[in-house]
Amino acid sequence: MPAWGWIVILIAILALAAGAWFVTRERRTMQLRDRFGPEYDRVSGDAPSRREAESELREREARRDELEVRPLDEASRTRYEVSWREVQKQFVDDPPVAVAAADTLLRSVMVDRGYPAEDDFDRRAADVSVDHPQVVENYREGRRLAQLSRSGDASTEDLRNAMNHYRALFDELVSEREDEVP
Repeated sequence: MPAWGWIVILIAILALAAGAWFVTRERRTMQLRDRFGPEYDRVSGDAPSRREAESELREREARRDELEVRPLDEASRTRYEVSWREVQKQFVDDPPVAVAAADTLLRSVMVDRGYPAEDDFDRRAADVSVDHPQVVENYREGRRLAQLSRSGDASTEDLRNAMNHYRALFDELVSEREDEVP
């Protein structure tokens, strides 16, 4: 076969390989978008490149796969729901204390479910984002508003919003059943 024939074959092989690589990369991107939803967009917006954002999300998945996340048993679920109602009642008399209590309660639920007891908020949010990407932003916003409260810069409306944001993740974590855990 003449040299140009080998060159044509080589070009065809390279084109097929490039096409396969592109399709595989796009499929991985779509899988991450489907799994992480709005969290994919947030991480992509913060990262210097799509590649680095997707690497971060895959690292989160790998870390999550090492955890033994489980649903709450019925007694724990009931205990947490009662505790949440108490925190809500406390909001009427002392909103800043209630928001701090909600933050602590939410962290307890996460630990009981099997998420690490990290002191680093960003790590906790990243861990929970793998299973709860639709509400993790509520957790972040609730935390931001709680920090405003600690510095004395939060209005009662800010604190009410913090409680609502915390409630979104709390409800999801507490109500999840055995057959729903990823």
